[in-house]
Amino acid sequence: MGELRGGGASIVELPWRPVAMARSWLVWRSAAYQAVSLGFGLVWLIGLTVGLALSSALVILWVGIPMLATMVVLWRLAAVLERTLARLAFGVDVPTPYRPLPPGRNPLTKLKVMAADPATWKDLLYLYLRFPLSLVESAAAIAMWAATGTFLFLPLIVGFTREGAEISLGLVSFWVDNPLGALPAVPVGLALLVLSLYVTRAIATGHALLAQVLLGPSASQAENRELRARTERLQASRARGVDAAEFERRRIERDLHDGAQQRLLAVAMDIGRARAKLDADPEGARALIEQAHAGTKEAITELRDLARGIYPAILTDRGLDAAISGLAGRASVPVEVTVDLPERPPAAVESIAYFIVAECLANIAKYARATRATVRVAREDAWVVVEVTDNGVGGAAAHPGGGLAGLADRAATIDGMLIVDSPPGGPTVVRADLPCTW
Repeated sequence: MGELRGGGASIVELPWRPVAMARSWLVWRSAAYQAVSLGFGLVWLIGLTVGLALSSALVILWVGIPMLATMVVLWRLAAVLERTLARLAFGVDVPTPYRPLPPGRNPLTKLKVMAADPATWKDLLYLYLRFPLSLVESAAAIAMWAATGTFLFLPLIVGFTREGAEISLGLVSFWVDNPLGALPAVPVGLALLVLSLYVTRAIATGHALLAQVLLGPSASQAENRELRARTERLQASRARGVDAAEFERRRIERDLHDGAQQRLLAVAMDIGRARAKLDADPEGARALIEQAHAGTKEAITELRDLARGIYPAILTDRGLDAAISGLAGRASVPVEVTVDLPERPPAAVESIAYFIVAECLANIAKYARATRATVRVAREDAWVVVEVTDNGVGGAAAHPGGGLAGLADRAATIDGMLIVDSPPGGPTVVRADLPCTW
C-alpha cells in the first residue's frame, strides 16, 4: 500500500493476540532488550554519577568546567543511542527534541544553548531512571521467561540430567523423577508462555511511553513540528499544483492553436472560396460549403472535448452524481456508481473528486485489464471519501510525474490525501480523503 501523505509516529504497535504476538519480531526484540537492558542502565548510572561528581568537585580548579561540558555532550549522545534502541527494540520512532544550535564555531555559544534546552535535562532524568527501570524490567522478564522455559522443557531437563525436580504450583508441590511424570508441566509452560508474551508487551508499552515522554519532543514542540511539516507539504503540493496548472494552460493553448483554430481557419477559407464561386460555379460552391459545415462540426467536437477536460458543465449544473455517472457511461468497463452526499460540497472538492474518478477510469481502460469497476463517493464526518475499485491485474503505483501522483498533488492542495492499494494480481483500490466542511 502506498500513502501520499506525511504522518506522525505512533506508539508501540505490537499485537495483543497471543498467536500474533508469538509471530511478531518486535515482541521477541523487546524480550531480548529487556534481558540486557540492566547493563545499559548500570553503565549510565555509574558513568553519570562518577562523571558529574568528579567534574563538580573540580569546578573550583577550573578543570571541572570543560569536564561538565563534556558530560553534557556525552549524556546527549547516550540519549541519541537510547532513541535508536527504542526504535530497534520497540518499533517506536522518538523524534529528536533538541533546539537548533546556533551557526558558527563558537563552542561556548553552543554549550549555552544546550544547557538552556529542557530536552537536555529530560535526557539526564531518563538516563538516571534507566537503572531502576531496567532492574524491574529485567527481573520481570528473566523470572517470567525462566519459569516458562523450565516448565516447557521440564521433561527434557529431567531426562537429560536424570535427576528429580520439585514442581511447585502455588500451595501444591510435588516431586518428578522421570520424563513422563514431568509431562503435565508442559501445559503449564504453555500458559506461562502466553502470560510472558503479555508481560513483555506491557513492559514494552510502558518503556516506549516513558521514552517518548522524556526523550521525545514536548506537546508544543510536536505540534509545532507537525504544523511545519504540514506547511511544507502544502507548499510543495501547491507548487506542484501551480506547475501542473501551467502545463495544462500550455496544453490548452497548443490544442487550440493546432486543433480547433486550424479547423476554423480552414472553414473560413472554404466559405471564402465558396462565396467567390457562388455565381460562376454553384456546384463547387455547394461542395465547399458542405466541407466547411463538416469542419465546423469537427471544431465544435474538439472544443467540447477540450472544455470537458477543463471543467465539465454538467458538474457545475447537476453535481458529482450526474458528472460521475456520465464518466461511468463512457467507460470501457461496466462501472457501478454510488454517490451518497447529503449536500453538495464546495466547488474545489467537487472538481478534485471528479478528476480523480476520471483519471482512475482512464487508467483502468489503459492498463488494468479489468472487467468491472466501482466508484463510491460518500461523506464520512468532515471528509468526502472518493474510492475507485477495479478487479484488474493490479500493480498501480504513484510514480513521480505520473497521473496518480498528479491526483495526490491535487488532493494535497486542500490538505487531502490519496492512498493507492494495488497488489500484483489486484484488486486495485484508489481512495482519496478530501477535507470538507458544510
